[in-house]
Amino acid sequence: MRTEDILIDAFGRIREEVHRVVGDSSEAELTYRPHPDANTISWLVWHLTRVMDNHVCEIADTEQAWTADGWMDRFGLPFDRRTTGYGHTSEDVGRVQPEADLLLGYHDAVQDASVSYLTTIDDDELDRIIDTRWDPPVSVGVRLVSVVGDGMQHVGQAAYIRGLARRS
Repeated sequence: MRTEDILIDAFGRIREEVHRVVGDSSEAELTYRPHPDANTISWLVWHLTRVMDNHVCEIADTEQAWTADGWMDRFGLPFDRRTTGYGHTSEDVGRVQPEADLLLGYHDAVQDASVSYLTTIDDDELDRIIDTRWDPPVSVGVRLVSVVGDGMQHVGQAAYIRGLARRS
């Protein structure tokens, strides 16, 4: 198995879990908050998708689907176009209430663009340094693993919240 195949599989697992969680959740479950300051399924999936869109497009030197494909306008959120959710307040989290189809459509568009990029990588690309603000500097490979870890963590949180919502 080649490195890009492993990464494509890892990204695909995020997509599978996003569809499993969002696809059979009601609107009430998507916006359920077990605590007034807790994240929702909608926000978690939107956020993990925004991070994936932002990070992979930065690496690939392409425009994010969020702006290039009009997803920002379809969501109609009152946030700066560059926001990924990092540093959002509880109020901001509550503003992210898209319908499941919109959330899944954006996620699939970002996944498709990410996989398209992943099919082009080789070992030299994985070793390319993209962020020197860290010690050691961050390579493409390290950033992609970070995106996978972040995505799996957040979709796991979303699944947990769905379980809480269904038991409340």
